[in-house]
Amino acid sequence: MQLIPVESPAAHPPVGPDGMALGALAGVIAAIGAADFGHTALAQLNRWMPLCWWSIYRLRADQPPTVHAAGSCGVRDGTGEAWRDYRAGLYRRDETFAAAREQVQGGQAVLTHWHARELPPAHRQQIYLRHGLRERLSIVQGDAQGGVLAINLYRHQEQAAFSDTAIDAMRQAARPMLACVAQHLALASRPAAGTAPAVPAAPLLDALTPREREVCTRLLKGWTHEGIAADLQLSAATVKTYRDRAFRRLGIHHRNELFAIVLESRP
Repeated sequence: MQLIPVESPAAHPPVGPDGMALGALAGVIAAIGAADFGHTALAQLNRWMPLCWWSIYRLRADQPPTVHAAGSCGVRDGTGEAWRDYRAGLYRRDETFAAAREQVQGGQAVLTHWHARELPPAHRQQIYLRHGLRERLSIVQGDAQGGVLAINLYRHQEQAAFSDTAIDAMRQAARPMLACVAQHLALASRPAAGTAPAVPAAPLLDALTPREREVCTRLLKGWTHEGIAADLQLSAATVKTYRDRAFRRLGIHHRNELFAIVLESRP
């Protein structure tokens, strides 16, 4: 029998491209379920592949898109601002996922690569030029409703362009990345341990302002702060402000207590 110690990545950082990729994916796995998954997981990916931003969002045929996570590394975080511009109308004219949609029905996945110069003028100006983005590499997977889930990886103008080697490396990492994101989204949409399943808002919430009620209703449905921010076209910080105000009015401090008071107020 052999007894072989397994060192932590911090003690002995992985070496070589394959080792660095495995180390980064291990870090992404460790970030699953974290409230700051968008920033933490991107920081882990940067141990392997330089990226300035990433975003995870779902595009549907019959309703506006939904963002699940986003983050920045090494540059100003403009992901929230860019998302609000995109969701305000740019998504309706976004054809960058059109070809992918045809290939990913039934849960298949593809990789797409777009340079800023290839995008229509409005999209290029409002998102890429405004925030200094050079290009986007996206892992795109179809869903059962005919929509797509996109994991978008961005490089800044001050970073080197994606090389063929980098693109192929991300192609090989696409399935593990999709699995990590799927697990994170499943955890993020699940009520905390010990709480009752999400239920419709109770009359007790009528004492809140409309915005506070909108935030609390989505919290009861298990939405993340990032998802609420995207849906209401607010910043995550503003969502937390409305949450805190609502909790003060209700005399509570945690989401679990919100579930409890709603259940107690129901007939």
